[in-house]
Amino acid sequence: MKQYKLNPGLFQYSHPLLLTAGILLLTGIIHTLFADNQNLSNGVVFDGEPYLAINPNNSQHLVVAWMGYFPLQRIQIKVRVSFDGGQSWSSTSRIPHVSAGFTSADPSLAFDNGGNVYLAYIDFNTQMDSGAVYVRRSIDGGLSWGVPAEVIGMHSDPGKKPIDRPWLVADQSNGTYQGNLYLTTMNARGASGPFHPYFMKSIDQGSSWSPWRYADTTGWLAGFLIPQPMPSPAVAANGTFHCAYPSWVIPQNPNPQYILATSTNAGNHFSYHTIFDTPDVFSDSLAKKGYLLIADPVDANHLAFFYLSPLYGDADVVLRESFDNGNSWSSPLRINDDPIGNNRMQDMLWADFDTDGDLVVCWRDRRNAPDSSYATASEIWCACRRRDSTTFSPNFSISDSLVPYDSVLAASGNDFMSVKLMNDTLYAVWGDVRTGKLNVWFEKRALPDSQVVAIGRPTPELVPVSLKLRQNYPNPFNPVTAISYQLPAVSQVQLEIYNTIGQRVRTLVNRRQAAGRYTVQWDGRNDASQPVASGVYVYRLTVGQSSSLSLPRVQTRKMVLLR
Repeated sequence: MKQYKLNPGLFQYSHPLLLTAGILLLTGIIHTLFADNQNLSNGVVFDGEPYLAINPNNSQHLVVAWMGYFPLQRIQIKVRVSFDGGQSWSSTSRIPHVSAGFTSADPSLAFDNGGNVYLAYIDFNTQMDSGAVYVRRSIDGGLSWGVPAEVIGMHSDPGKKPIDRPWLVADQSNGTYQGNLYLTTMNARGASGPFHPYFMKSIDQGSSWSPWRYADTTGWLAGFLIPQPMPSPAVAANGTFHCAYPSWVIPQNPNPQYILATSTNAGNHFSYHTIFDTPDVFSDSLAKKGYLLIADPVDANHLAFFYLSPLYGDADVVLRESFDNGNSWSSPLRINDDPIGNNRMQDMLWADFDTDGDLVVCWRDRRNAPDSSYATASEIWCACRRRDSTTFSPNFSISDSLVPYDSVLAASGNDFMSVKLMNDTLYAVWGDVRTGKLNVWFEKRALPDSQVVAIGRPTPELVPVSLKLRQNYPNPFNPVTAISYQLPAVSQVQLEIYNTIGQRVRTLVNRRQAAGRYTVQWDGRNDASQPVASGVYVYRLTVGQSSSLSLPRVQTRKMVLLR
């Protein structure tokens, strides 16, 4: 339904038809490897935009909701539940439509301190003239859901269609407003200006909701120029409610800005501060530009705001922080550590604090993609920062393959991923198209330097336990392919390309490397930078002696270059 941006305003792999059966038989390995991440949706049409929640009283209790196609029902909200930390999952349940012919979108989830879980979503008709935001409560951990309570309707604010992108948060503090639910929305496409962020609350476990109110106000208006001023809500450790939204009202500020609205009395009154303003806006129409405000659960004055910025030459993941309840904010910090200005776009970010204040942020990353556009291959990468540290870890990938682009990613319905951090363990869900259809994928693993061991399928530890050379992707390829491998210990590493008569064509890696996962590209050229001919090539990983390595120390695979 939407794109979120401050301004108002291919890689497509195909191989020649004359691919011979002889080459197929010779390689025997033309396939895509999906060994580690887990497909939660297993859909054959469309499943995307997942949201993940974890029970604050039981870190093994996970709930995931997403948008998914079902025959004759258009898009419905689908839900799966795990009570063992993601090792096994319930069957998929579907949330019924409020009215026949409706379609659903934009799920979000929240737990309260009592273990109740709440689901917010939109149910509407495709003509966008009827529908509302609804919240349902589950008292059995997400296996079944109560009757829907309407929060705000299509015509609650006439002409404004205030039902898009509902975000739901719960007050898990021990303060006066513990248990309150807060929900924010924005205008849907086709609404008339001026545009506003909206705020609602429930004090009775979602059974009823307060009348809506604008989260902006005179002097701090979102304005006419940003048609969808999405508010991103968070509740601080002391129960203070915050939401961040974009604004561009020239008499207020000649530049676009992000504004923080803060309430210490459950939304009865708001105060306002500017997070930052900038004349620089990221204008790519396809990128998923969602921003995120989160609150530190151990420091009520500490807020973190993540967004995409063109400040460093590309679309980068950037953090600004406040340590005084939003009154002042830090300078921008670039999180993705690929080379600055390398003409690679990042997007679709999400982040979370652990209960002890550790911080993780993840995003869709294109550093290993063969070109610079949105429409290219991507992976999911992350970085973490310990509470007692001032710096983030080196970036690390949590997806097990470089996933090619598909045109479905240019449409709505895949605008966000979702991440939770609990007890030094990262849980993530996102949508990608590695199966040829948009599906929801799950990953769980320990943070770097953590003593936690990731448990169950699909949870490889961040530090691998064995040597492994993965199949290149794409394969066959032209002109660039990515080769990934993992090392369980510090080792001397060589990664070389050979032709079928045993001649070395290219050395891609020849150095000592730390334990971890690595991805390198081969552009189909030899060591003299000359293009090599089409055909079958062998790539070989050789790892020096290490007591931590399991044999074999040499691994090889085949690939096909088709020009």
